[in-house]
Amino acid sequence: MSATQPQVVDFELSPELAAFRSSVRDYANTHLGKAAEWDAEVKFPRSAVEAAAKLGLLRTTVSKAHGGSEMGNLASCIMLEEINAVCPSTGVTISVHNSLVNSLVGKWCSEEQKKRYFPKLVNGEWLGAYCLSEAFSGSDAAALRCEAKREGDHYVMNGAKLWITTGSEAKLFLVFARTGSDRVKGISAFLVEKDYPGVGVGKKERKLGLRGSPTNEIVLENVKVPAHNRIGDEGVGFTIALDTLDGGRLGIASQSLGIARACIELIRDCLGKQVDAKGRPTASQPDQWTLADLASELDAYRMLTWRAAILRDRGLRCGAEAAMAKSTASRLANRAARAAVAILGQEGASGATSAERWLRDARITEIYEGATDIQRLVIARSLLVP
Repeated sequence: MSATQPQVVDFELSPELAAFRSSVRDYANTHLGKAAEWDAEVKFPRSAVEAAAKLGLLRTTVSKAHGGSEMGNLASCIMLEEINAVCPSTGVTISVHNSLVNSLVGKWCSEEQKKRYFPKLVNGEWLGAYCLSEAFSGSDAAALRCEAKREGDHYVMNGAKLWITTGSEAKLFLVFARTGSDRVKGISAFLVEKDYPGVGVGKKERKLGLRGSPTNEIVLENVKVPAHNRIGDEGVGFTIALDTLDGGRLGIASQSLGIARACIELIRDCLGKQVDAKGRPTASQPDQWTLADLASELDAYRMLTWRAAILRDRGLRCGAEAAMAKSTASRLANRAARAAVAILGQEGASGATSAERWLRDARITEIYEGATDIQRLVIARSLLVP
């Protein structure tokens, strides 16, 4: 057997991605300083989103041919970790716009649809929202009841979508509706503009965390949707939804990494102040062990997330890998937030530091874009049915 050079797995970012990460970190430090204020006032971070649009952060998954930067999913993950380490409300807004809306339009929409909507999406003139969940179809997306009935050159849509991120701010809704009786093959996807008659923004959810990100009910009452706004053929909506959610889970994995990193930094700074007269650490060993374990897991789950992002950028299936990244990173975010509150004590629980906000923001990461137990089922099934 002839000698060959060993394969090298490069864990270093390219100079371009490293520079991009640095620029996003500058953006976060410059424009997200009011994160606590937005949380307390339940206020949408409009100025931060507008600044992100000007810097091109709302077009990372869009091709250059349609005005995007074509940086891809890995760049998006790097970007979202930096943003979410400061303001998860801004982070989830940008994540949904890039990973659920722009990526879906780019992969599944016709050229005419792309030319019509990308000019407004890439520059932030329009924000997008992903409308899949309903009152009776959360984790079981195929149970949706929203209907779209074909009548000549349009569909008449009726139903309500719940827990829609950026619902009150979005101008374009990607709506999944039932066009047939088959549980899975009877679902289709549509581009629905907010200004269509019959489209309404319902109640705004009162939430534990991510208070700067509005979550709304979207009501559809006899909405006439042009047939040319259907995405793909009738019956492929469920396939589109699941494929897009793989990218969405990478976004939430990255959000979780950002939250976990912020909590680890809080713990590090707190323990770093505990020194004796000679400057030697006096923090308890259990607290030091907690810090060490959290930091180790952060690095490990970042690699899981990047691996799945690279697979997706290569056009390969990454359902199980995205589920691994999302489930592990989201659980880490919650453990890190709980640890930060516990170790910082009164300052952690009282709101004197951001630990209390991180704890509230972290909770949703195990719920949306597929609850943790659903991710575990996805992973298990990929192993049992290769």
